[in-house]
Order: sequence, then C-alpha cells, then structure tokens
Amino acid sequence: MDGHPGGAEHSRYLIELAFLPRGSRWLDMGAGDGSALRILEEQGHTALGIDLEPRGPGVEKGNFLRCPYPSGSFDGVISQCSLFVSGDVPAALKEAARLLRKGGKLVFSDVTEDVTELLSQVRLAGFAVRHIEDLTEKWREYYLEALWREEEPCGIKMKKCSYVLFACERM
Repeated sequence: MDGHPGGAEHSRYLIELAFLPRGSRWLDMGAGDGSALRILEEQGHTALGIDLEPRGPGVEKGNFLRCPYPSGSFDGVISQCSLFVSGDVPAALKEAARLLRKGGKLVFSDVTEDVTELLSQVRLAGFAVRHIEDLTEKWREYYLEALWREEEPCGIKMKKCSYVLFACERM
C-alpha cells in the first residue's frame, strides 16, 4: 500500500500543479520512503526530504517543523499526508513559507477536520491559494483499504474528515 492516497500518480500531479521549471530545488516535508524525491529527480529537479522516521534513501532524519535549512532555500515544497500528523499545521505551513523563496510553490494534500480553517491557516502563513481540490472519495478508498489490511493510515483517528489538495504560492 502506498504511503498516501493516489501513490506516485498523485505525487506527479502535485508536482505538475506547481508549474516549476526543470532544475528547481524542492523539499519534501514528511518524505517517508522518499518516493516523491525519486519522481522529482526523474523530472530533473534537485530534491531533499526530511522525516521523523526516514524509510528510504535521500530522506534526512529531522523534524520538518524546525528544518535545518536556510530561509528561502527552495523553489518548491511538497507534503503528502504529513502536515496534519505533525500536530501543528499552522507551524508546518509557516516553516514551509520560511523555506520557500518569494514566489515559491507549496503543494500538499492532507486530511483536515475543517477545510475553511485550513484555508485560513494557509493564507495566514503567507500563501496565495492557486488551486484547491476535494479528494475525500480517494481518501475513503485508501482508508478502507488500510483497514482491510489491518494498517493504521497516517495515524489518523477522526470520525469525519476531508482530504484536500492545495497548490499555493508564497507571497
């Protein structure tokens, strides 16, 4: 089972929504096994990943709420099923904004209990939202498959949630 709904196809879609040229420098916040890093590198980008529990090559051990990289180091930040489980979505969004150069792109998909609140948090962190998509049906399929396999998907234990995709630009 992939580490997030939609697997590699979904990662490619998020990267495409950033509209960044080849050679852009990316960070994957919550990189896990590094699958998005490999896709970014295949597309001609430079990519780094950070995760509390790295499970693949190229992923550094660390907390993406306090990244060891200088401000403005990246053109793009990607995150899939990670911001919510960080325990502090506003802090994660602010850290992404710090790490991005002005005009840099944040693309992420995640679960949320309140889409309107998440939208507000994204804007407060300094981003203009360029695209939002509700992918809750894909999340439900993913969640049911995980339950069937007796796995705990992303450590999420909510009765009602939405799964949304955001493409944002740092202002």
